[in-house]
Amino acid sequence: MSAALPDVSVTDRAPLLAPLDWVGMQGVDLPIIIDEPGYHRELHAKADVQVDLPAPQVKGIHMSRLYRLLDGWGHDADVSPPSIRALLSSMVDSHHDCDSRSARLLLDFDLLVRRPALITEGLSGWKSYPVRLNASLVDDAFALSVECTIGYSSTCPCSAALSRQLIEERFLESFSNQPLIDPATVASWLRANASIATPHSQRSEARVRISIGEEVSSLGFLGLIDSVEAALGTPVQTAVKRADEQAFAALNGQNLMFVEDAARRIQAALTEHLNPEVHVRHLESLHPHDAAAWSAPFRQGPNDE
Repeated sequence: MSAALPDVSVTDRAPLLAPLDWVGMQGVDLPIIIDEPGYHRELHAKADVQVDLPAPQVKGIHMSRLYRLLDGWGHDADVSPPSIRALLSSMVDSHHDCDSRSARLLLDFDLLVRRPALITEGLSGWKSYPVRLNASLVDDAFALSVECTIGYSSTCPCSAALSRQLIEERFLESFSNQPLIDPATVASWLRANASIATPHSQRSEARVRISIGEEVSSLGFLGLIDSVEAALGTPVQTAVKRADEQAFAALNGQNLMFVEDAARRIQAALTEHLNPEVHVRHLESLHPHDAAAWSAPFRQGPNDE
């Protein structure tokens, strides 16, 4: 066909003359490249991209321009603060005819990491960490935050104390008339009775958000995750044998924590970051509801629903 194809977004005038804060696309499938110290992998992401539309008479933006820029970026660039800023700047430049001055990007993906077992040599498995990257360029002011969700186990200190009391009472009942007890007898009793009562524990999750400056070359996903897991002491495991399960039980016993304890531990571990935001949630096994704590307001980002 030799005739020019119509483009009503250009030729037609908006019937209602009003500027719009953001216009673009949501849920775009995209391969991305994460290249950081100790980690290089192509991952699948969902991307939201938008620009502002301050020109009230413009009927519509150019979605295909945004898509092509995003597609090229996902194919050619690693995800880093400089490359993200460059993408946002290109998005603004591509819409000069719409008077656009701002752009934003929301990226959701799972960081897939292979983790070793606690004890068994050569045993490991894959663990995914949901990541949300939120970036904006508003009137040439760049903002970027990274949010990671990290799974861990939490054992209730109160429940542990109550369980110990029951075991103590049962022990005294069993040996109240025996002034002298040899260690072998005590060990045998403990083997049979130490689980008369057990503290409740549950899978838990921490959401951590930090701001990152454009001068930083790497987003530091793994360093952030490792810091949080080390602070909590009980990251969920992948492949385990009995020795690893026993070691995990020991970690839980040595890291009894309320939801308040978990939030404070993470907060203390992230002192190098400016105003880190932390939200922890214990998916209670005692209650049908969750326990939660925040060490900061955990503000909604500009791209969050």
